[in-house]
Amino acid sequence: MKVDWSTFWPRIIEATGETITMVILTLIFASIIGVVMGLLLFVSRKGNILENKIISISLNVLINVIRPIPFIIFLVAISPLTRMIMGTTIGTFAAVFPMTIAASFAIARVVENNLISIDPGIIEASKAMGASPFQIIFGVLIPEALGPLILGLTFITVGLIDFSAMAGTVGGGGLGDLSMTYGYQRFDTSVMIVTVVILILLVQISQFLGNLLSRVFLRR
Repeated sequence: MKVDWSTFWPRIIEATGETITMVILTLIFASIIGVVMGLLLFVSRKGNILENKIISISLNVLINVIRPIPFIIFLVAISPLTRMIMGTTIGTFAAVFPMTIAASFAIARVVENNLISIDPGIIEASKAMGASPFQIIFGVLIPEALGPLILGLTFITVGLIDFSAMAGTVGGGGLGDLSMTYGYQRFDTSVMIVTVVILILLVQISQFLGNLLSRVFLRR
């Protein structure tokens, strides 16, 4: 049965809102967790300002184990934990939990890679002037890496749009759920096309805003 587009557009708008909600909430929570982990990864490296072999190895092993798992498998695998924490595995907010965990590890690696690219001489100069590790982290490392970090988070945001679509296929809501329910299962190509176009537009908007913000901070 084909959808009646004269009455179906409100459902499209609602699903788009759910997708945007999933992406924004995940980006906020995952950025906080991921930036902290990325900073710990960097400062705990051998020879760095807070060298700690146990923290460094533990975080690296954890990230290297979680990151390669395809998100759709990860989503299903941690569904018991999602149900325990969120009370359900169905709906927009339930989907944010696994998305946040998966994205946090990706962001942590992005943060670490950006910090590694900072000239070590800047850190050494700060240490020579008597700066504490806290001052080096928040006064040197984060400001120096901010522009490239925004580009990295833009890349992650595009991935989150993809995650949200996959979450929708298992009851997460949003455009993925709409596409599966009204497009794939009912063989309605028009719904599939509309949802794909909206997802592409969301990606383009995210990329544009990320590039704009990164240029602003890179000029500073």
